[in-house]
Amino acid sequence: MPIFSRRKEQAVQGFVLKVVNNNCPELRALIEGPRLDRRVNLTLVVLVVPVEGKRTRVERAFTAVTKEFSSTGTAIVLDGPKHIDEAFLGFRWEGELIFLRAKAKHLSPMGGGFFQLGFRMQEMIYPGDHPELSELVF
Repeated sequence: MPIFSRRKEQAVQGFVLKVVNNNCPELRALIEGPRLDRRVNLTLVVLVVPVEGKRTRVERAFTAVTKEFSSTGTAIVLDGPKHIDEAFLGFRWEGELIFLRAKAKHLSPMGGGFFQLGFRMQEMIYPGDHPELSELVF
């Protein structure tokens, strides 16, 4: 292998390490201080159904992907800023769509037009209590 190829690889490795080190949740937690609950990086498709007041806005439902989870919350990645105070989050589980009521906690830009929306999950939502959710499929 020519010596110049090795330098190119080292430059690539140096850049990748900088990206990882500056975006790794475990390292960021050391800087920001201890959190009450640990986060786990996990990417899943989630159905987001906004809730306004006591009204479920099924017509405004959209899909997104999760970025991370804790035992009480999740962060999702959005392709633009969506100001949502409360939502039902739908997850596929064992062939069903399971919903949880969640309260938005923060909306943060990630760059490139993407945003991270953090939710605190509050309670399970049962289909009998919200029949309008049965129309939703993803």
